[in-house]
Amino acid sequence: MSKRGAPLANEWWSQRFTAVLESYGLGPRMERGRRYARGGRVRELVVKAGRLEARVQGSRATPYRVSVRSAAPGKAQWKALEQAMAARLGWTAQLLNGEVPRELEEPFDAVGVPLFPRRWEELQVRCGCPDDAEPCKHIAAVLYVFAQQLDEDPWLLLAWHGRDRDSLLASLRRSAPEPAAADELPPWWPAGLRARPEPRLHPPDPLPPDPPERALQRLGPLELPGLPPTELERRLASLYQRLLVSATEGEGVESEGD
Repeated sequence: MSKRGAPLANEWWSQRFTAVLESYGLGPRMERGRRYARGGRVRELVVKAGRLEARVQGSRATPYRVSVRSAAPGKAQWKALEQAMAARLGWTAQLLNGEVPRELEEPFDAVGVPLFPRRWEELQVRCGCPDDAEPCKHIAAVLYVFAQQLDEDPWLLLAWHGRDRDSLLASLRRSAPEPAAADELPPWWPAGLRARPEPRLHPPDPLPPDPPERALQRLGPLELPGLPPTELERRLASLYQRLLVSATEGEGVESEGD
């Protein structure tokens, strides 16, 4: 179940979880559980809403059954959490990218169910072993392996609080704000423009033709033997102007005929 020799926590959220465990002051019992976790003694771990269920191989042939229960947000609390998460789409993007947003603790604290248990008394634990200590090394091993799994799948942290990946994403889609109506301007629309542009684009009016001298200037100096340097340009400009006038008058005649 656990990876032998692998670090039990690499990411900040799994390190935070193990730091919380070790802050309980349970000393040697947690250390023995860490060794069990590193030794691959946790054979199976199932994450459910508010509950971890596992089998841990001890000194006997039959693995011990272990359960760890914690408070999970109720329906009203999850509604508030989903609204907070829907307003911060970046959080969902981070989760989909395999990361837990650091700010995700804030909405959980706001609804009164912390993302990480703060006191050992917030957990209800059971193990089938004969050890009366709480936690026994089997329970501690399960918690450390859970932290290790959070490295690979941060959605398990939310599943432990009552929402698996698919159900949470479906709820967030339902909680997403409705798109703006067609006649409602988006908030980024410039204040000076009070209406949307036409849905269809209209071609702009054609630009007037260049004056003859500008068209000839693009050709560069024009010279013919026997003519002054500017005489050819002057004659061509006059011809170009007569052609423009003739074309304009021709269009007017066609319009009148229509």
